[in-house]
Amino acid sequence: MAIIEVNGLRKAYGGKPAVDGVDFTVEEGEIFGILGPNGAGKTTTVECVEGLRVPDAGTVRVAGLDPVGDHEQVTRLLGAQLQESELQAKLTVREALELYSAFYPEPVDWRPLAGRLGLEAKLSTRFAKLSGGQKQRLFIALSLIGGPRVVVLDELTTGLDPRARRDTWSLIEEIRDSGVTVLLVTHFMEEAQRLCDRIAVIDRGKVAALDTPSGLIARSAASTVISFTPSRPLRDEDLAALPKAVSVETKGDRIVINGTDETVNAVITLLARHRVTAHQLRVTEATLDDAFLDLTETRAGTAADTGTGTDTATGSGAATVTDGAATTPQPEERV
Repeated sequence: MAIIEVNGLRKAYGGKPAVDGVDFTVEEGEIFGILGPNGAGKTTTVECVEGLRVPDAGTVRVAGLDPVGDHEQVTRLLGAQLQESELQAKLTVREALELYSAFYPEPVDWRPLAGRLGLEAKLSTRFAKLSGGQKQRLFIALSLIGGPRVVVLDELTTGLDPRARRDTWSLIEEIRDSGVTVLLVTHFMEEAQRLCDRIAVIDRGKVAALDTPSGLIARSAASTVISFTPSRPLRDEDLAALPKAVSVETKGDRIVINGTDETVNAVITLLARHRVTAHQLRVTEATLDDAFLDLTETRAGTAADTGTGTDTATGSGAATVTDGAATTPQPEERV
């Protein structure tokens, strides 16, 4: 059953479309990922889901509710960790957790939540004294403190070290296993491939593809990478004739071929026919990185998600609290 429904979503800034007809649904209890280049429309899309922006056209529903028209009800069932947020500099971690708990009629106990996120030793530390990673973990805790049915996480592991990132991934999996739906915006392909049940790739304000991680990888032009160092040179014309080979590169003495399983078999046959030994032979599957590059186009100097040249929420950058939800001031629209 879909808990988030987005149909024909459009949002423009200064006449330039940031989101141009986005459609997707998120099933209850899944981790749904949103990937895309900077300025593709990801943050604008999720901010419309959160009720932080008013769509120009289309509809958004969270558990059947309009995030703008039914904003108060939506804030009771949706938690959000924004891409950029701030708290008062002198507020301690404990005070922030207690403050946000007071916004909800039935908040979760913030103490074990703080422990799971490694914040126990920082409860008396003021916000201004926290590191970037510690601030990020605090905002994740604040997004979960109301016991939401849906949580939106925008670049949740930015600034975290590798161990903290993997610990956070485990936490997100626990959250999903408890029945909470997760809408995840990320640039980390490994993160998306591990966590997400399905992924929408957004490019130029449109959904370029929507599938499972394995489904997206299968769409990649080259699903297999073969690399080896031949015991003696192979002829260029023989390499160029390999079936289903998308690309053939020579890096020093090493040959790297992007293709399919059929290409792998042809390489083995070619080596045997010419009695060439393949040293340090490696055959690897394509990754979500490969699929992402195939599905999106590199663009320079594009307007960003929020119309200001970055992929972040704009305005003063400071989070305020309305009906228990962290929000950002609406920016002035600019070209």
